[in-house]
Amino acid sequence: MPTLINDTFIRALLKQPVTRTPVWMMRQAGRYLPEYRKVREQAGSFMNLCTNPELACEVTLQPLDRFDFDAAILFSDILTIPDAMGLGLTFTEGEGPKFSKPIVHAADIHNLISPDPETELRYVMDAVRLIRKNLHGRVPLIGFSGSPWTLATYMVEGGSSKSFAKVKGLLYEQPKLMHELLDKLSVTVAAYLNAQIAAGAQAVMLFDTWGGVLSTEDYAEFSLYYARQVRSLLNTTVDNQQIPTILFSKGGGLWLESMADSGYDALGLDWQTDIHSARQRVGHKVALQGNMDPVALYANPEVIAQKVKTILQQYGNGSGHVFNLGHGILPDMNPEHVKAMVDAVHEHSPIYHQQG
Repeated sequence: MPTLINDTFIRALLKQPVTRTPVWMMRQAGRYLPEYRKVREQAGSFMNLCTNPELACEVTLQPLDRFDFDAAILFSDILTIPDAMGLGLTFTEGEGPKFSKPIVHAADIHNLISPDPETELRYVMDAVRLIRKNLHGRVPLIGFSGSPWTLATYMVEGGSSKSFAKVKGLLYEQPKLMHELLDKLSVTVAAYLNAQIAAGAQAVMLFDTWGGVLSTEDYAEFSLYYARQVRSLLNTTVDNQQIPTILFSKGGGLWLESMADSGYDALGLDWQTDIHSARQRVGHKVALQGNMDPVALYANPEVIAQKVKTILQQYGNGSGHVFNLGHGILPDMNPEHVKAMVDAVHEHSPIYHQQG
Protein backbone atom coordinates (compact mmCIF):
# COMPACT_ATOMS: atom_id res chain seq x y z
CA MET A 1 0.00 0.00 0.00
CA PRO A 2 1.24 3.56 -0.73
CA THR A 3 2.63 5.67 2.10
CA LEU A 4 0.03 7.97 3.64
CA ILE A 5 0.63 11.47 2.25
CA ASN A 6 -1.73 13.29 4.63
CA ASP A 7 -1.87 11.62 8.05
CA THR A 8 -3.22 14.65 9.96
CA PHE A 9 -6.49 12.88 10.75
CA ILE A 10 -4.76 9.82 12.21
CA ARG A 11 -2.33 11.94 14.23
CA ALA A 12 -5.13 14.07 15.67
CA LEU A 13 -7.11 10.99 16.75
CA LEU A 14 -4.00 9.75 18.55
CA LYS A 15 -3.44 13.21 20.08
CA GLN A 16 -0.09 13.60 18.32
CA PRO A 17 1.10 17.05 17.16
CA VAL A 18 -0.42 18.39 13.93
CA THR A 19 0.01 21.62 11.99
CA ARG A 20 -3.74 22.19 11.56
CA THR A 21 -7.04 20.66 12.64
CA PRO A 22 -8.17 17.90 10.26
CA VAL A 23 -11.72 17.93 8.91
CA TRP A 24 -14.10 15.44 7.38
CA MET A 25 -17.88 15.22 7.43
CA MET A 26 -20.38 12.52 8.28
CA ARG A 27 -22.28 11.54 5.10
CA GLN A 28 -19.72 13.45 3.05
CA ALA A 29 -20.40 11.07 0.16
CA GLY A 30 -24.09 11.52 -0.50
CA ARG A 31 -27.17 13.20 -1.86
CA TYR A 32 -26.02 16.81 -1.52
CA LEU A 33 -23.57 16.20 -4.39
CA PRO A 34 -24.98 16.22 -7.96
CA GLU A 35 -22.27 13.77 -9.04
CA TYR A 36 -23.49 11.35 -6.35
CA ARG A 37 -27.09 11.63 -7.53
CA LYS A 38 -25.96 10.78 -11.04
CA VAL A 39 -24.22 7.57 -9.88
CA ARG A 40 -27.17 6.71 -7.62
CA GLU A 41 -29.50 6.96 -10.63
CA GLN A 42 -27.13 4.79 -12.63
CA ALA A 43 -27.17 2.16 -9.86
CA GLY A 44 -30.97 2.03 -9.82
CA SER A 45 -31.32 1.78 -6.03
CA PHE A 46 -29.46 2.64 -2.86
CA MET A 47 -28.74 -1.02 -2.10
CA ASN A 48 -27.45 -1.60 -5.64
CA LEU A 49 -25.04 1.26 -5.04
CA CYS A 50 -23.92 -0.15 -1.66
CA THR A 51 -23.37 -3.64 -3.05
CA ASN A 52 -21.40 -2.56 -6.13
CA PRO A 53 -17.75 -2.08 -5.06
CA GLU A 54 -16.82 -0.04 -8.14
CA LEU A 55 -19.69 2.42 -7.67
CA ALA A 56 -19.20 2.55 -3.89
CA CYS A 57 -15.55 3.42 -4.55
CA GLU A 58 -16.52 6.13 -7.02
CA VAL A 59 -18.90 7.91 -4.64
CA THR A 60 -16.44 7.55 -1.72
CA LEU A 61 -13.83 9.46 -3.71
CA GLN A 62 -16.18 12.12 -5.15
CA PRO A 63 -16.06 14.52 -2.17
CA LEU A 64 -12.25 14.33 -2.08
CA ASP A 65 -12.10 15.57 -5.66
CA ARG A 66 -14.26 18.57 -4.72
CA PHE A 67 -13.17 19.45 -1.17
CA ASP A 68 -9.91 19.37 0.80
CA PHE A 69 -11.07 16.75 3.31
CA ASP A 70 -8.48 15.04 5.51
CA ALA A 71 -10.15 11.61 5.42
CA ALA A 72 -12.35 9.43 3.25
CA ILE A 73 -15.14 7.32 4.71
CA LEU A 74 -16.31 4.09 3.14
CA PHE A 75 -19.63 4.49 1.33
CA SER A 76 -21.90 1.88 2.85
CA ASP A 77 -24.76 1.65 5.35
CA ILE A 78 -24.92 0.59 8.99
CA LEU A 79 -27.70 -1.90 8.18
CA THR A 80 -25.58 -4.17 5.98
CA ILE A 81 -25.08 -6.50 8.97
CA PRO A 82 -28.76 -7.21 9.75
CA ASP A 83 -29.40 -7.53 6.03
CA ALA A 84 -26.66 -10.18 5.84
CA MET A 85 -28.29 -11.88 8.84
CA GLY A 86 -31.36 -12.48 6.68
CA LEU A 87 -33.75 -9.73 7.80
CA GLY A 88 -34.42 -8.52 4.24
CA LEU A 89 -33.44 -4.86 3.99
CA THR A 90 -35.10 -2.47 1.55
CA PHE A 91 -35.01 1.32 1.23
CA THR A 92 -38.15 3.17 0.18
CA GLU A 93 -37.81 6.76 -1.05
CA GLY A 94 -39.00 9.12 1.65
CA GLU A 95 -39.58 6.33 4.20
CA GLY A 96 -36.09 5.08 5.01
CA PRO A 97 -35.02 1.50 5.74
CA LYS A 98 -37.47 -1.37 6.20
CA PHE A 99 -36.91 -5.01 7.18
CA SER A 100 -39.24 -7.61 5.73
CA LYS A 101 -38.32 -10.09 8.49
CA PRO A 102 -37.87 -8.08 11.69
CA ILE A 103 -37.24 -9.75 15.03
CA VAL A 104 -40.60 -10.62 16.58
CA HIS A 105 -40.11 -13.84 18.57
CA ALA A 106 -37.40 -15.20 20.86
CA ALA A 107 -36.65 -17.85 18.23
CA ASP A 108 -35.75 -15.07 15.78
CA ILE A 109 -32.89 -14.12 18.10
CA HIS A 110 -31.89 -17.70 18.96
CA ASN A 111 -31.63 -18.53 15.24
CA LEU A 112 -29.57 -15.52 14.18
CA ILE A 113 -26.32 -16.53 12.49
CA SER A 114 -23.40 -14.12 12.25
CA PRO A 115 -22.44 -13.48 8.62
CA ASP A 116 -18.93 -14.09 7.34
CA PRO A 117 -17.53 -10.65 6.41
CA GLU A 118 -15.66 -12.10 3.44
CA THR A 119 -18.68 -14.06 2.18
CA GLU A 120 -22.08 -12.45 2.81
CA LEU A 121 -20.47 -9.02 3.19
CA ARG A 122 -17.66 -9.43 0.70
CA TYR A 123 -18.96 -6.50 -1.36
CA VAL A 124 -18.06 -4.20 1.55
CA MET A 125 -14.55 -5.63 1.86
CA ASP A 126 -14.05 -5.45 -1.91
CA ALA A 127 -15.09 -1.78 -1.77
CA VAL A 128 -12.58 -1.09 1.04
CA ARG A 129 -9.78 -2.73 -0.95
CA LEU A 130 -10.68 -0.82 -4.11
CA ILE A 131 -10.96 2.52 -2.30
CA ARG A 132 -7.57 2.07 -0.62
CA LYS A 133 -6.02 1.27 -3.99
CA ASN A 134 -7.58 4.30 -5.68
CA LEU A 135 -6.80 6.71 -2.84
CA HIS A 136 -3.07 6.31 -3.59
CA GLY A 137 -2.36 7.34 0.01
CA ARG A 138 -3.97 10.80 -0.36
CA VAL A 139 -5.83 10.59 2.94
CA PRO A 140 -6.76 7.81 5.39
CA LEU A 141 -9.85 5.63 4.85
CA ILE A 142 -12.40 5.29 7.65
CA GLY A 143 -14.36 2.07 8.05
CA PHE A 144 -17.46 1.90 10.21
CA SER A 145 -20.33 -0.07 11.66
CA GLY A 146 -23.50 0.59 13.56
CA SER A 147 -23.27 -0.18 17.27
CA PRO A 148 -24.92 -3.33 18.62
CA TRP A 149 -27.66 -1.27 20.33
CA THR A 150 -28.38 0.82 17.24
CA LEU A 151 -28.52 -2.24 14.98
CA ALA A 152 -30.84 -3.91 17.48
CA THR A 153 -33.25 -0.97 17.37
CA TYR A 154 -33.72 -1.34 13.60
CA MET A 155 -33.91 -5.14 13.77
CA VAL A 156 -36.65 -5.15 16.42
CA GLU A 157 -38.56 -2.08 15.21
CA GLY A 158 -38.40 -3.25 11.59
CA GLY A 159 -37.08 0.14 10.51
CA SER A 160 -36.88 3.67 11.85
CA SER A 161 -38.86 4.64 14.93
CA LYS A 162 -39.88 7.69 16.94
CA SER A 163 -40.87 6.00 20.20
CA PHE A 164 -38.65 2.86 20.10
CA ALA A 165 -41.55 1.14 21.89
CA LYS A 166 -40.85 -2.35 20.52
CA VAL A 167 -37.12 -2.47 21.25
CA LYS A 168 -37.49 -0.80 24.64
CA GLY A 169 -40.39 -3.13 25.40
CA LEU A 170 -38.09 -6.09 24.74
CA LEU A 171 -35.36 -4.49 26.85
CA TYR A 172 -37.66 -4.02 29.85
CA GLU A 173 -39.77 -7.17 29.57
CA GLN A 174 -37.11 -9.66 28.51
CA PRO A 175 -33.67 -8.20 29.33
CA LYS A 176 -31.95 -11.59 29.03
CA LEU A 177 -33.23 -11.94 25.49
CA MET A 178 -32.04 -8.42 24.65
CA HIS A 179 -28.61 -9.25 26.05
CA GLU A 180 -28.53 -12.38 23.89
CA LEU A 181 -29.21 -10.26 20.80
CA LEU A 182 -26.62 -7.66 21.77
CA ASP A 183 -24.02 -10.34 22.55
CA LYS A 184 -24.44 -11.79 19.06
CA LEU A 185 -24.28 -8.37 17.47
CA SER A 186 -21.12 -7.43 19.39
CA VAL A 187 -19.22 -10.42 18.03
CA THR A 188 -20.59 -9.78 14.53
CA VAL A 189 -19.77 -6.05 14.55
CA ALA A 190 -16.22 -6.70 15.79
CA ALA A 191 -15.64 -9.32 13.07
CA TYR A 192 -17.02 -6.91 10.47
CA LEU A 193 -14.74 -4.06 11.59
CA ASN A 194 -11.73 -6.36 11.84
CA ALA A 195 -12.36 -7.48 8.27
CA GLN A 196 -12.53 -3.83 7.15
CA ILE A 197 -9.21 -3.19 8.91
CA ALA A 198 -7.66 -6.23 7.24
CA ALA A 199 -8.98 -5.00 3.88
CA GLY A 200 -7.38 -1.58 4.38
CA ALA A 201 -9.42 0.68 6.68
CA GLN A 202 -7.01 2.96 8.58
CA ALA A 203 -9.46 4.07 11.27
CA VAL A 204 -12.84 2.70 12.35
CA MET A 205 -15.91 4.38 13.79
CA LEU A 206 -18.83 2.92 15.73
CA PHE A 207 -22.07 4.79 15.06
CA ASP A 208 -24.34 4.53 18.10
CA THR A 209 -27.03 6.61 16.48
CA TRP A 210 -29.76 5.73 18.98
CA GLY A 211 -27.77 5.47 22.21
CA GLY A 212 -29.22 8.80 23.32
CA VAL A 213 -32.81 7.48 23.46
CA LEU A 214 -31.93 5.41 26.54
CA SER A 215 -31.92 6.38 30.20
CA THR A 216 -28.54 6.75 31.90
CA GLU A 217 -28.82 3.33 33.53
CA ASP A 218 -29.98 1.62 30.35
CA TYR A 219 -27.34 3.32 28.21
CA ALA A 220 -24.61 1.90 30.43
CA GLU A 221 -26.07 -1.63 30.40
CA PHE A 222 -27.42 -1.99 26.87
CA SER A 223 -25.35 0.37 24.72
CA LEU A 224 -22.00 1.35 26.21
CA TYR A 225 -21.29 -2.12 27.64
CA TYR A 226 -21.54 -3.60 24.16
CA ALA A 227 -19.55 -0.78 22.56
CA ARG A 228 -16.80 -1.77 25.04
CA GLN A 229 -17.21 -5.41 24.01
CA VAL A 230 -16.72 -4.49 20.36
CA ARG A 231 -13.63 -2.43 21.19
CA SER A 232 -12.10 -5.26 23.22
CA LEU A 233 -12.34 -7.56 20.18
CA LEU A 234 -10.77 -5.20 17.63
CA ASN A 235 -7.36 -5.78 16.07
CA THR A 236 -6.02 -2.24 16.07
CA THR A 237 -2.41 -2.77 15.04
CA VAL A 238 -1.53 -3.41 11.39
CA ASP A 239 2.09 -3.44 10.17
CA ASN A 240 3.11 -1.68 13.41
CA GLN A 241 0.58 1.09 12.69
CA GLN A 242 -2.16 1.86 15.20
CA ILE A 243 -5.73 1.90 13.84
CA PRO A 244 -7.57 4.64 15.75
CA THR A 245 -11.12 4.00 16.96
CA ILE A 246 -13.99 6.48 17.30
CA LEU A 247 -17.22 6.06 19.29
CA PHE A 248 -20.14 8.33 18.42
CA SER A 249 -23.28 8.17 20.59
CA LYS A 250 -25.75 10.74 19.32
CA GLY A 251 -27.25 12.35 22.40
CA GLY A 252 -24.44 10.91 24.51
CA GLY A 253 -23.17 14.19 25.92
CA LEU A 254 -24.45 13.26 29.39
CA TRP A 255 -22.13 10.26 29.56
CA LEU A 256 -18.80 11.50 28.19
CA GLU A 257 -16.83 10.45 31.25
CA SER A 258 -17.91 6.81 31.04
CA MET A 259 -17.57 6.85 27.25
CA ALA A 260 -14.00 8.13 27.64
CA ASP A 261 -13.22 5.03 29.73
CA SER A 262 -14.53 2.62 27.09
CA GLY A 263 -11.24 2.10 25.27
CA TYR A 264 -11.83 4.19 22.15
CA ASP A 265 -9.28 6.74 21.00
CA ALA A 266 -11.85 9.42 20.22
CA LEU A 267 -15.44 10.38 20.97
CA GLY A 268 -17.77 11.97 18.44
CA LEU A 269 -19.79 14.88 19.80
CA ASP A 270 -23.21 15.99 18.59
CA TRP A 271 -23.92 19.71 18.22
CA GLN A 272 -25.77 19.92 21.55
CA THR A 273 -22.58 19.17 23.49
CA ASP A 274 -20.28 22.06 24.36
CA ILE A 275 -16.84 21.10 23.08
CA HIS A 276 -14.97 23.26 25.61
CA SER A 277 -16.60 21.58 28.61
CA ALA A 278 -16.36 18.19 26.87
CA ARG A 279 -12.59 18.60 26.62
CA GLN A 280 -12.38 19.49 30.30
CA ARG A 281 -14.52 16.50 31.24
CA VAL A 282 -12.55 13.86 29.31
CA GLY A 283 -9.13 15.32 30.08
CA HIS A 284 -6.32 13.67 28.15
CA LYS A 285 -8.03 10.29 27.78
CA VAL A 286 -9.49 10.73 24.28
CA ALA A 287 -9.56 12.96 21.24
CA LEU A 288 -12.81 14.70 20.31
CA GLN A 289 -14.56 14.83 16.95
CA GLY A 290 -17.19 17.40 16.06
CA ASN A 291 -19.34 19.25 16.43
CA MET A 292 -20.91 21.89 14.19
CA ASP A 293 -24.69 21.87 13.81
CA PRO A 294 -25.40 20.48 10.30
CA VAL A 295 -28.16 23.08 9.88
CA ALA A 296 -25.58 25.87 10.29
CA LEU A 297 -24.38 25.02 6.77
CA TYR A 298 -27.54 26.65 5.41
CA ALA A 299 -26.05 30.00 6.50
CA ASN A 300 -23.97 32.17 4.19
CA PRO A 301 -20.22 31.44 3.96
CA GLU A 302 -19.27 34.32 6.26
CA VAL A 303 -21.51 32.97 9.05
CA ILE A 304 -20.21 29.44 8.46
CA ALA A 305 -16.62 30.67 8.83
CA GLN A 306 -17.52 32.40 12.09
CA LYS A 307 -19.16 29.22 13.43
CA VAL A 308 -16.00 27.28 12.54
CA LYS A 309 -13.81 29.84 14.30
CA THR A 310 -15.99 29.63 17.42
CA ILE A 311 -15.70 25.82 17.65
CA LEU A 312 -11.94 25.93 17.09
CA GLN A 313 -11.61 28.58 19.80
CA GLN A 314 -13.81 26.59 22.20
CA TYR A 315 -11.64 23.48 21.76
CA GLY A 316 -8.51 25.57 22.20
CA ASN A 317 -4.81 24.89 21.72
CA GLY A 318 -3.23 21.54 20.96
CA SER A 319 -4.01 18.36 19.10
CA GLY A 320 -6.82 15.91 19.71
CA HIS A 321 -9.58 17.65 17.72
CA VAL A 322 -11.04 16.40 14.44
CA PHE A 323 -13.47 18.94 13.02
CA ASN A 324 -16.78 17.47 11.88
CA LEU A 325 -20.49 18.09 11.97
CA GLY A 326 -22.48 16.99 15.00
CA HIS A 327 -24.43 14.61 12.73
CA GLY A 328 -24.67 13.86 9.01
CA ILE A 329 -24.98 16.59 6.39
CA LEU A 330 -28.52 17.24 5.14
CA PRO A 331 -29.31 16.12 1.58
CA ASP A 332 -30.32 19.51 0.13
CA MET A 333 -27.17 21.34 1.27
CA ASN A 334 -25.31 23.65 -1.11
CA PRO A 335 -21.89 22.08 -1.78
CA GLU A 336 -20.31 25.54 -1.81
CA HIS A 337 -21.24 25.90 1.85
CA VAL A 338 -19.36 22.68 2.60
CA LYS A 339 -16.33 24.17 0.88
CA ALA A 340 -16.67 27.27 3.05
CA MET A 341 -16.56 25.11 6.19
CA VAL A 342 -13.57 23.03 5.08
CA ASP A 343 -11.60 26.05 3.93
CA ALA A 344 -12.35 27.90 7.18
CA VAL A 345 -11.08 24.98 9.28
CA HIS A 346 -7.82 24.89 7.34
CA GLU A 347 -7.42 28.67 7.38
CA HIS A 348 -8.19 29.35 11.02
CA SER A 349 -6.90 26.24 12.83
CA PRO A 350 -3.07 26.49 12.43
CA ILE A 351 -2.84 29.14 15.17
CA TYR A 352 -4.02 26.53 17.68
CA HIS A 353 -1.19 24.16 16.77
CA GLN A 354 1.85 26.41 16.97
CA GLN A 355 4.63 24.75 18.92
CA GLY A 356 6.51 26.48 21.71
